Amino acid sequence: MENGAEAVATKAAKPVSPLAPARFPDLPVIRGARFAAIGAGIKYQNRKDVMLVHLAPGTVMAGVFTRSSTRSGCVRDCQAKLAMKAPADAGAAIVVNSGNSNAFTGAVGDKAVAEVTGAAAAALAVPASRVFSSSTGVIGEPLPYEKITAVLPALVDDLAEESIQMAAEAIMTTDTFPKGAAAVVQGDGGLIHISGIAKGSGMIAPDMATMLVYIFTDAKISAANLQKMLSRNVDDTFNSITVDSDTSTSDTLLVAATGQSEAAEVKGPVAKAFEAALRGVMMDLAHQVIRDGEGATKFVEIKVTGAASPEDAYRIGKAIADSPLVKTALAGQDPNWGRIVAAIGKSGAEADRDRLRITFGDLVVARNGWRNPDYREEDGAAYFRQSELVIGVDLGLGKATRRIWTCDLTNRYVEINADYRS
Repeated sequence: MENGAEAVATKAAKPVSPLAPARFPDLPVIRGARFAAIGAGIKYQNRKDVMLVHLAPGTVMAGVFTRSSTRSGCVRDCQAKLAMKAPADAGAAIVVNSGNSNAFTGAVGDKAVAEVTGAAAAALAVPASRVFSSSTGVIGEPLPYEKITAVLPALVDDLAEESIQMAAEAIMTTDTFPKGAAAVVQGDGGLIHISGIAKGSGMIAPDMATMLVYIFTDAKISAANLQKMLSRNVDDTFNSITVDSDTSTSDTLLVAATGQSEAAEVKGPVAKAFEAALRGVMMDLAHQVIRDGEGATKFVEIKVTGAASPEDAYRIGKAIADSPLVKTALAGQDPNWGRIVAAIGKSGAEADRDRLRITFGDLVVARNGWRNPDYREEDGAAYFRQSELVIGVDLGLGKATRRIWTCDLTNRYVEINADYRS
């Protein structure tokens, strides 16, 4: 076990999730955003665990965060800074460490945030009010911030627009692969680029944000409009995924727009296209988090239709996606549709037995209050052997719909979390 915050452990390499993409995508360079990553030995040896982003003067920021009542000092600091009026033409920066979440660490944690952001501000000649930080890892242990401030000069020296993949690697904890997504939009007078990175694998049941996600664009857009677009799309993307029903103390999603595209300010039809592209990047990253769910072997979409209200559609989707009985059946490739019926019943949402319809992909499993007489258990078992599944539930009560994405619950999840602090 660790001996306090000073312990540095070495663990065997984790097997990469079988649901992982073939490779990290080619992300377009975002003019005005430079990245660096380094190993500071916060928890593990021989791995990058601190990343720094320097954002050019004129950059605007938007963000959403966990609603956890025990949210970290980093989250509270970011929220306070986003609420401030940004100095004219000020640059910005983001500092992130893995291995320690600096959550539930009281005044000591607040001091660590101030030390890290203050040192980054001085190193980059950026106002301290424009330096945003995140920490991810073990809860309740003081952050050895001196290890972060000590490597800031080296990080500043290494800053480069092309180093975003290294930044994605540095924010990983139990992740088995770095996560990235991108989009390009035709603006008025030039192209607008979007590149995003994320970390997340366990403790995934976001609430107004997710894990750690950083999205960068060269779009010219106001902070207010960027925030509106982000907030409009978070519920159907990051707030529609769950690995284990646990919400983190540190969930943070920041979007930075450097304004250095040759395209004109985002408005009119371009605004619609830009928002759709931003949503696509958010959805891609959210799905990658599920594909890297701790121990996951199945990527599962729960598609709820015909609910009496949007709230009921969400309750039912989450009840199914979070059910340990459903998730272990997925892991065992057992098409136990009775567990789905039970999850619907416990959700608190309105449901009518005789109107309910359950499907596995194209297979109609149950309808009219009973198992479909044409359904064969061997067909369901064959379907559950696939790595990507769609479970459909139609309530027959209204027009509300919701999609939730989840994964199975395997022995590997228990192994990872039983030994998380070792």
